[in-house]
Amino acid sequence: MKRVVTLISGRGSNLQALVEARIPGAAFVGVVSNRPEAKGLAFARSVGIETAVVDHRTFETREAFEEALHATVERFNPDLVVLAGFMRVLGEEFVRYYEGRMLNIHPSLLPAFPGLNTHARALAAGCRVHGATVHFVTPEVDGGPIVIQGVVPVLPKDTAETLAARVLRVEHRIYPQAVRWFVEGRLRWRGGGGVEVVGGRVEDRVWFVPALEE
Repeated sequence: MKRVVTLISGRGSNLQALVEARIPGAAFVGVVSNRPEAKGLAFARSVGIETAVVDHRTFETREAFEEALHATVERFNPDLVVLAGFMRVLGEEFVRYYEGRMLNIHPSLLPAFPGLNTHARALAAGCRVHGATVHFVTPEVDGGPIVIQGVVPVLPKDTAETLAARVLRVEHRIYPQAVRWFVEGRLRWRGGGGVEVVGGRVEDRVWFVPALEE
């Protein structure tokens, strides 16, 4: 079994999607949040996953926070660290320690729209498609090697809220797939930037999801 630790800051919908996917060989052994009020902690406890809180607001420096976060994550002896709505930018030392075994999901088709407010920015740019990206985490924010993307249409009457809801549904599909590949030993990061899925096709790494409700 591969031991998976998930970092969250909020409701934990991607955490729930990962757990409910029942990925063979994946043991979700811990959930860590930087916010004690994060709703995802309650879900984790309800399914028997151990939780911990490292509140960034109680530390004077980012370095002190990340040192405590690292110690907490290491208690679970993870094979894979998964960021699922973790709203803190992690420093280079932390990221380098988990190089090649830390994944993040971002609500845009990277490299387009790194950072925040991705849905409003996609609408303002006149995008016809939008989506989500699972990538390895590197010191460059939202700049790590891409593992898989999910693409959804942008509809004429979309708002940032309706588009966000559509993208979230595709996030819940592609993140379990990426973790499944890692657990199966099929996901290989070549270090310099390339990613390979052993035994897979390039086409498997882009999922097109229609807007079923409109």
